[in-house]
Amino acid sequence: MDAKANKTTVERKSERELVVTRTINGPARLVWEAWTNPDLFKQWWVPKSAPIKLVSCEVDARVGGGYKLVFEVGTNKMAFFGKYLEVEHAKRLVWTNEEDGPDATSVTTVTFEEKGNTTIVVMSELYPSKAALDEHMGGGAASGTCESLDQLEDFIATRLRTT
Repeated sequence: MDAKANKTTVERKSERELVVTRTINGPARLVWEAWTNPDLFKQWWVPKSAPIKLVSCEVDARVGGGYKLVFEVGTNKMAFFGKYLEVEHAKRLVWTNEEDGPDATSVTTVTFEEKGNTTIVVMSELYPSKAALDEHMGGGAASGTCESLDQLEDFIATRLRTT
């Protein structure tokens, strides 16, 4: 099946929630590994069209564990970080996004549902306010997420061919 045949959908579910859905050709265990292994995550997460580089990636995917992503844009660096609230192997990840401070923390939930030879990935982001989601949408993050999921599809296809 052509990887690009799978379309990513982005839907604003409420004033504070954005849901992104994508079917990935491949088993949930591989998709899960791509999300939770920092060496693999670095290979697909950053949209290739973005003028940004992921220079550091730490992932401790367990309840109470955390993550930290450090990006470089030109000479500037920025970090994104948070804690894992729920971890159900190859099925569900829930984490906080804490870089904007305690009053602006959002929560991301990603589920991995295996259907035959595919995995349905649903990523829900719950923002602390309507304004926070509006700012996220205005910054082009939704289109970046779609591109990242295209890259995940390609990454999984390559892993399937080489394993």
